[in-house]
Amino acid sequence: MDKDKPFVYICSPLRGDIERNIQRAVGYSRFVFGMGGVPLAPHAIFTAFLDDNIPAEREAGLELGLQLIRRCDELWVFGSRVSAGMAMEIENARRRRMPIKYFNDRCEEEPLCLKP
Repeated sequence: MDKDKPFVYICSPLRGDIERNIQRAVGYSRFVFGMGGVPLAPHAIFTAFLDDNIPAEREAGLELGLQLIRRCDELWVFGSRVSAGMAMEIENARRRRMPIKYFNDRCEEEPLCLKP
C-alpha cells in the first residue's frame, strides 16, 4: 500500500505581477507534486473567486490560507522575497512547529535564505 503523501502548503508572493505570480505558484505546485507531496497553493485557487484588490476579500483569502496551513504537514517557501502575507503564513507554521523548507525561484533549496 502506498504511504500517505504529505500535504505541502506553497508559500510564495501574490501581489505585484499577480498573473505571473499565480503561474509561478502553479509551477511550484508541479515541483511539489514531483517531489511526492500534495501541493496546496491557495493563491492559485482563491484568486478564481476572490479579488486581492478588495481589502475584505484579501483578508478572507489570508484567513482561508491559515485554515489550510492547519491541515498541512509542511510549508514550503518559494521566491527571492518574503511578502507581508507570506511572513504571516511562515510565522503561523513556526508556531505550529511545522517543517518549513525554503527554495529560490528555480526550486533549488536554500535553507538559509528568506528568513523573515
